[in-house]
Formats: sequence, C-alpha cells, structure tokens
Amino acid sequence: MTRIILGWLLTSAVFAQSPAKTPKEGAPVDLTGYWVSIVTEDWRWRMVTPPRGDFASIPLNAEGRRVGQTWDPAKVEAAGEQCRAYAAPALMRIPGRIHITWQDDRTLRIDTDAGTQTRLLHFGVPPPAETAQSFQGYSQANWERSGKAPQMVNVNGLPAAAPPAVAGHSLEVVTTHLRPGYLRRNGPPFSANAQLNEYFDYHSEPDGAEWITITSVVHDPTYLLTNFVTTTDFRKQPDATNWYPTACIAR
Repeated sequence: MTRIILGWLLTSAVFAQSPAKTPKEGAPVDLTGYWVSIVTEDWRWRMVTPPRGDFASIPLNAEGRRVGQTWDPAKVEAAGEQCRAYAAPALMRIPGRIHITWQDDRTLRIDTDAGTQTRLLHFGVPPPAETAQSFQGYSQANWERSGKAPQMVNVNGLPAAAPPAVAGHSLEVVTTHLRPGYLRRNGPPFSANAQLNEYFDYHSEPDGAEWITITSVVHDPTYLLTNFVTTTDFRKQPDATNWYPTACIAR
C-alpha cells in the first residue's frame, strides 16, 4: 500500500510540474494561412463606396446619422485619415485577403492586404495600463471549447446582448481602446467608447475546402441604438497568390 501511495504521489507531482500548453500549442483549430473574403451579401456597401447618407442596416442614432452626414472624402484625404474605415470594427468586412500567423506563442496576428493593416490578438494578456487608442485597438482572445455562449460585456463592464446562435465558436475576441473611425467607407461613425466582440467559427467541407465565419458585434452607446451585427465568410487559399497589399482609400 505504501508503494502504491508513493507511486501515486510521484505521478501526481510529474503532472503538476508539466507545463501548461500555450495558446498556440493548445489551439483547437488551425486558423493560420491565407484566406479570401467571399462576398455573398451587402454587395453595394462592401464592393463600392456607398454615397453619403446611405447607412442602411447600421442602427445609428440621431447623433450618429448627423456625424455621418458630415463625411467628406476630400477632407478625409487632406487630413491623412484614409484608414478611418479600416479600423477593427470595419476591417474584416472589406473585400480582400487576410493572412493569419502566430507572432509568438500567445499572439495571433492578422494581416490584411486591403489597407495593409495588422491586428494582434493577445491570449491571456490584458491591455497595459497606458494602452493608447488606435484604429486596431487592443484585442484579447481566447479559444472557445465549452460550446456555451460566451458572455459579452459592454464598455461599461455590464452584460450586453449576444447575437443569436453564438454557441460553439472556435475563437472569441474582444477589442477595446479603439480610436474613433468609420463602420463603412462612407462615414458612419463609431466612437472611442466602442467595443468590438468577434466570434470566429472554423469548418471544413467534404471537398476539403476550409472556411472561417466571423460574427462581429459592435457596441457603441455614443452612436448606435443597438449592437451592429455582421457575419463575414472567408475561404482558405493554398498560398499567397493574389496577395496584393494596398493602401487605405477614402473613396
């Protein structure tokens, strides 16, 4: 009996000393590689720049519509602010390609050819106290394994309504510390109070095609009446063919 107890203690000690897997090592799915957006909806708002005032499907409040009506692409260009529409709340909706890699064991990196932007998704690392606002903000990520709907919070730390059918996501991301920008290229605004929640779903088809579906939820009490929810599909590409980084444009 003594030997059995001693063996159990030694085995327990070995497991206790085993290092925990990093987010990279413990990834339930492989999101790395090149992906292209497949535009099957909202064509007239995504493939071309809508005219000023065309804010259909965005739940702007009165102040949001007023600010959006002041959009002037010439002034945006003169101010060097062309990337306002390439901020995290709008970036994944812009048609183009993304390249996902691991920057390190705890940081997933997303590069876009549209606007040549970079997003960093930090696992288990809260934003530093002096984190500055930026168009890509600070993104905290975690792998979703439980199949339970993740609890969203708004910028005030209070529960926020989640979109329907959010259970079972592969990856969830919360982005804060955002610099004010646009939800589309024609000027519908989001404020510094905005928070972006994203849910990445990976799946493969019988023919081997791999897909990511990203549900994005923008919460902004300053300019939105309710959460702005979109769903965007990406199909995996075999290589970097047709990867052409381009600058941000305002028109």
